[in-house]
Amino acid sequence: MGKNLAKKIIEKHLVDGSLEPGQEISIKIDQTLTQDTTGTMAYLQFEALGFPRVKTKRSVAYVDHNILQTGFENADDHRYIQTVASKYGIYFSRPGNGICHQVHLERFSIPGQTLLGSDSHTPTNGGMGMLAIGAGGLDVAVAMGGGAYYLPMPQVVNVQLVGKLSPWVTAKDIILELLRKLSVKGGVGKIFEYTGEGVAQLSVPERATITNMGAELGATTSIFPSDKTTYEFLKAQGRENDWQELMADEDALYDEYVTIDLSTLEPLVACPHSPDNVKRAKDLEHLKVNQVCIGSCTNSSYADLMKVAAILKGKNIPPDVSLVIAPGSKQVLTMLSKNGALTDLINAGARILECGCGPCIGMGQAPATDAVSLRTFNRNYQGRSGTKSAQVYLCSPEVAAVSALTGTITDPRKYEAVQVNMPGEFFTNDNMIVPPAEPGKAGDVILGPNIKPFPQNKPLPASVSGEVLLTMEDNITTDHIMPSPATLLPLRSNIPALSYHCLTPIDPDLPKRAREKQGGFLVAGENYGQGSSREHAALVPLYLGVKGVIALSFARIHMANLINSGILPLTFSNPDDYQKLKLGDQIVISNLPDQIMKGSAITALNKTQGYEMSLKLELSPRLKKILLSGGLLAYTKANL
Repeated sequence: MGKNLAKKIIEKHLVDGSLEPGQEISIKIDQTLTQDTTGTMAYLQFEALGFPRVKTKRSVAYVDHNILQTGFENADDHRYIQTVASKYGIYFSRPGNGICHQVHLERFSIPGQTLLGSDSHTPTNGGMGMLAIGAGGLDVAVAMGGGAYYLPMPQVVNVQLVGKLSPWVTAKDIILELLRKLSVKGGVGKIFEYTGEGVAQLSVPERATITNMGAELGATTSIFPSDKTTYEFLKAQGRENDWQELMADEDALYDEYVTIDLSTLEPLVACPHSPDNVKRAKDLEHLKVNQVCIGSCTNSSYADLMKVAAILKGKNIPPDVSLVIAPGSKQVLTMLSKNGALTDLINAGARILECGCGPCIGMGQAPATDAVSLRTFNRNYQGRSGTKSAQVYLCSPEVAAVSALTGTITDPRKYEAVQVNMPGEFFTNDNMIVPPAEPGKAGDVILGPNIKPFPQNKPLPASVSGEVLLTMEDNITTDHIMPSPATLLPLRSNIPALSYHCLTPIDPDLPKRAREKQGGFLVAGENYGQGSSREHAALVPLYLGVKGVIALSFARIHMANLINSGILPLTFSNPDDYQKLKLGDQIVISNLPDQIMKGSAITALNKTQGYEMSLKLELSPRLKKILLSGGLLAYTKANL
């Protein structure tokens, strides 16, 4: 039988392992990307590993998250990243050049190559036919040094798109429908590969919208074929030489199949506080909207904002609605400026923000108390906007623009649809991308006072003990574990300072309790650690002395980050034990190294309640050695 596209690319980059689902594989990485909130740690780790220079085909450091400089901290981080990039062979995208995923799609993505990024939405570039995967910063640091990236071989799910989209129905509605069907944990351990007649209807930026929000499914990545549409996009970017045709064989096999009939879709909206809480826009038309935010790496492309400009042209935003728009890149903003669309947006009453992540990661534009904020973003976790009581809804740019005019969530199908064609040529000016210095010609790497060393674990001891510090529900996100409002994002380079905020959205006393108890265990339900790739959600618990997390299940990237930090990611053999564990219970795991190496079963004693628990640690032999070493950095240094 034939091969699917994901397996073709993996096979071409395979270093070790078998393509059987669940088996550990390692693949060669062609490109990496970092952004500033994860980049500082990634480059500190890269330096600690002692690599003289990156060995990838292309590595790019972006500044797009922490671009609000209210103090020296963010500026110091940017200076460090730029100087370290210059020294080690990394391209540097300056603040204001745009969001990493949008810029990478425009200027660096190459069909058929592998991309590893220290941001969970790195799969955006799967819209270009790349195998693009989000990971923790330490995994990216190892890949920059030429090391392989290890992961369990995912199942490959065929999402067949049939039929044709109706007017006002968009790529955003396709991925919202998939989230409605499968939930935020429906993609764990899977790659979503899109095929079918509906693919040809979607431009590369529209495909990127879908692959971007595949991260909300928990998917390892998502991918579209590289076809004529891909070629036209690359040609318009002046990069047609980067194109190659890539698609699945006609008789390709998949592990699962999902069919979405595009003709049956309607404009959809994700309701608070999860991307899979999806309803039809027409069922929400009674809801008054206070704020509308358009942008993010999901929906800030040229075509997205041209549609918004066409909808708003000659009209006025009501005085009780705040509309903010953040173009995804300098290229997008420049083209809007050149063709007059920017004037249309401004004249309608929109506030134009800098090209960056902005409100999506809580960096400015926090809604009013109890406000309804309608956003074209990818996540609507409670408090992520900066206002805990805000009700955040997710939708397409078209629904957002029409709703901004009406003042309520609005199904736009009652209006005449707008049509925007992709340009035959994009305006390109890469003057805000700084190439690295020639080897030996870079200046000094400059560390600011807010940049502190990252914590490192010690080799695993013979036994581990500690109290249960916190018990949690299902779907705990990395925003819960390591909150990142605008006030805390500047501390991303300072783990000691961040440690006072760990898990405080769930329990404000957790940091104090962890210090008093000298660490311990965290207990959680299903899908623990979903959301962002931020390894701070593992590094900060490590700093607080957390020895292990016992959960019903883990999100992929966070589990990898726990292992990389030397923290035990344990799962319950008997789900009833999840309900039995209580705050303050003393947990003891004896003969731990022996138990780990013998198999996947781990016996732990609940000393407080007087019973033994059967836990699981289902890891490859390599991952077990990483835990025994005290984390990936120590293991890598020992095996260079």
